[in-house]
Amino acid sequence: MRWHGVWRGASRMRWEHRFHASGGDIWAKAKGTALRPVLKLLREAWADHAIALPAYATAGAAGADIRANFPPDARDQGLVLAPMAREIVPTGFRVEIPAGFEMQIRPRSGLARDHGITLPNTPGTIDSDYRGPLGVLLVNFGDAPFTIAHGMRIAQMIVAPVVQVRFTLVEALSPSARGEGGFGSTGRH
Repeated sequence: MRWHGVWRGASRMRWEHRFHASGGDIWAKAKGTALRPVLKLLREAWADHAIALPAYATAGAAGADIRANFPPDARDQGLVLAPMAREIVPTGFRVEIPAGFEMQIRPRSGLARDHGITLPNTPGTIDSDYRGPLGVLLVNFGDAPFTIAHGMRIAQMIVAPVVQVRFTLVEALSPSARGEGGFGSTGRH
């Protein structure tokens, strides 16, 4: 990547012109390369290989869609989720999340809006050292039973960086403008 122009002694417009003329936006070029961590997937032996692996639906999507992938004996009927029932839906794979990252499992907005299907622990967190089967815990807050079909998009996964802090016991906390104000303390609107 060539960098042309400097802020000192050059106008922003001139710098941007030289920057774009030299090959364009570095973030667009880096997309899909060194700045994107690699998530390793391992299919379960029983998993249906015809079911797509997690994928981003659009170029701007933050979450990759996850699909239900049932064992052979449950593929035809899927899973009926009764109102207020909770079930873990299999995805047919395991993951290896890069150190320093977590995977968040979030609901799909259309399923939540149209049928009341969501995650009771949203977002669900998958730690980087977990290597077991990836299942998605779903709940039906709707009024009618809902069938999770084999191959249906059931949730989204987002991989995000994690910062682990040090914990220190202190005698007092520093004051803040908010203080001890809890739920609703910052106003109604």
